[in-house]
Amino acid sequence: MDAVTYPDDKVIDFINSNLIPLRVKSDMPLAKEFNITWTPTLITLDQQGKEHYRSVGFLSPAELIPSLLLGMAKVYFDTGVLDQCLGTLEKIVSGHPKSKAAPEAVFLRGVAGYKNTHDPKPLKAAYEKLQADYPGSEWADRAQPYRLL
Repeated sequence: MDAVTYPDDKVIDFINSNLIPLRVKSDMPLAKEFNITWTPTLITLDQQGKEHYRSVGFLSPAELIPSLLLGMAKVYFDTGVLDQCLGTLEKIVSGHPKSKAAPEAVFLRGVAGYKNTHDPKPLKAAYEKLQADYPGSEWADRAQPYRLL
């Protein structure tokens, strides 16, 4: 990723504007603490250092940004900041609809929408979007129960 992804101007701007990056070499104590056994491994942590998302393996510039957005959304989701979660997921769904992160973002947007309003409509909408746009994805399969709402 050093040769292709990290030097990309959009990636540099995104990381500098949204994250606090930390590079850990595989022989450093933090690598063992975070169970890093293969590189590249990207871990999204909250302010207390708790892990919320992990990606292992190469990501192109077009895939890295939505993957990082998904990690950010999961921090917001897990910490109950649902408005921020929904806004971040919308950036993936609308700005990166062809990315590998998009189906999971659609699913999580439905769940976060339900948790935010206690209205099941976002769950049903997630199911319908997943069936329409990502029918073969594991997230479409996971949303199957929402078809009954």
